[in-house]
Amino acid sequence: MTTAQTQPTEPLPEWAHTEQPPARRRRVWPWIVAVLVVAGLAVAAWFAGEWIARDIVTSTIREQVITQLALPADQEVDVSVAGAVLPQLIAGTLDDVTVASDDVKLGALVGDVTVHAQDIAIRGDAAAGAASATVVLDADQVRTLLSTVENFPADSVGLAEPNVTMATDLRFFGLEVPVGVALTPSAVDGDIVLTPASLQLAGNEVSADALRDQFGAVTDTVLRDWTICIASYIPAGVRLADISVTGEHVVAELDIDGAIVGDPALQQPGACA
Repeated sequence: MTTAQTQPTEPLPEWAHTEQPPARRRRVWPWIVAVLVVAGLAVAAWFAGEWIARDIVTSTIREQVITQLALPADQEVDVSVAGAVLPQLIAGTLDDVTVASDDVKLGALVGDVTVHAQDIAIRGDAAAGAASATVVLDADQVRTLLSTVENFPADSVGLAEPNVTMATDLRFFGLEVPVGVALTPSAVDGDIVLTPASLQLAGNEVSADALRDQFGAVTDTVLRDWTICIASYIPAGVRLADISVTGEHVVAELDIDGAIVGDPALQQPGACA
């Protein structure tokens, strides 16, 4: 009988002696790198597209400004579009645009112009949102504008914040008496109005009553408001809102009707009564 002690021992199969390799862990970092690379490429493409879109938009606005205002082809026109342009183009509205140019000539009105507009639709003719313009005139440009006003001594005009100054002569019984007048500008019903604020007679400060008592009705030529209509120099959809003398310049603030974008009538020059 064969016992357990005498039972021959069978050798173990070879697979039993082979060590099983540990389960392989999948490396994660290559995927992270790949995702970062793809994201980086996407961002680079976005910025490349953003740069191209911004250049197209600003160039188009500049060309339209030059064309619509009949400006010289080499006129410097600065265009600024706030925020990322691509999302605005997709949405169909430019949120905030500023256009500025110096020495813009509109008839007798010449000045440095800055236009700021919001919510400008790029498709269709929907009205823009809030829009305004600032026109800055130096003393020479103010003289040019005032030379269009009958009997105004434009050659003598100066600027002394907060007033426009002028000098003229009162003719009284064959005598010419020099009078200096400081005029405060204001906006009234879209016009510029210059109102006497102070007077100088032969270099001395004098009141309006004293001047009238001394020279009578002849003083009406200086004790008067001067009204300057500028409607014919600007589109009908633009209206003077405020005007002041700041430093060595006259600064005019204008409101713009947002409907001017799609209304040809508002785009045409206004008219003076």
